[in-house]
Amino acid sequence: MNARHDASYKHLFSSPKVVQHLIEGFLPAEGLGRLDFTTLEKVPASYVSEDLRERADDVIWRVKTGEDWLYLYLLIEFQSSVDPWMAVRLLTYVGLLYQDLIKGGQIKGRRLPPVLPIVFYTGEEPWSAATDIAELLPQDPPETLAKYLPRLSYVLIDENAYSDETLAGLKNVVAATMRLKRQQRPQDLARLTAALHSWFAGDAELERLLTVWIREYLLRDLRPELDVPEAHDLGEITMQLAERFKQWEREVKTEARLEGRLEGRLEGRLEGRLEGEALLLQRMLTRRFGPLPEWAQQRLRSASGEELETWADRVLDAQRLEDVFGR
Repeated sequence: MNARHDASYKHLFSSPKVVQHLIEGFLPAEGLGRLDFTTLEKVPASYVSEDLRERADDVIWRVKTGEDWLYLYLLIEFQSSVDPWMAVRLLTYVGLLYQDLIKGGQIKGRRLPPVLPIVFYTGEEPWSAATDIAELLPQDPPETLAKYLPRLSYVLIDENAYSDETLAGLKNVVAATMRLKRQQRPQDLARLTAALHSWFAGDAELERLLTVWIREYLLRDLRPELDVPEAHDLGEITMQLAERFKQWEREVKTEARLEGRLEGRLEGRLEGRLEGEALLLQRMLTRRFGPLPEWAQQRLRSASGEELETWADRVLDAQRLEDVFGR
């Protein structure tokens, strides 16, 4: 786990507004019931055992649905390779969470609260792991055994599975982070940042969260060469990006000019060396076979370095001029 990535995303999902955006934009609304987002609260660390506290990449929230609590276990997965046993991992984590809630006296009566496991995947490889633990168990167990097998499914949010058009239609922070990571050119990044500033201009908290995420994750980890100073809102970082991109473009153009000059010098040196080798071989052939015909001179003028070397090796043993050139 990359600690830098973990810190930026964990900070992002520390806001109830971002968690609400995640639910509303990426989770199936049907079947969740009426969620009261005003009750969203992060599960206190005192309720979580050391086993779960060590999983710094996971975030646990709860929200009221009617009179009951729904727990959201959000696992943030940065690994480049897909874990085929993700369903088993989540079964373990949900069990640990239940155990902690029982020990902490958070369970009323004899019924456990529902837990919705969510995997937020940011890796590049397409997700291929089973999202239901049933897929990892025998497909046709005996009827008596079947009812004793564990059951657990999780919601997969694979950021690479969403098209640009889909993300553009979701004006929320989570979709914005996915789009920001896809920008290949500095100009496009600046343009999107300006658009986000207009979208979230009325919400200082979301602007601040996105600004921190852009600064800490996108710029420091993905484009450290831009070296943008710390900013406090999207408007400020947009201006800084625009200025930094102008400087960056000037540096790129300067490097390109220098590389062009160097490449031209190298090409000139190579052409000069080949021309000298061709003239030397021409003198050797003239001394051996007399004045060269036009076809032989043409071959020498258009020869590569490898051809000149091969022909020079044949001069001493060749009986005819044609033997040198392989005619």
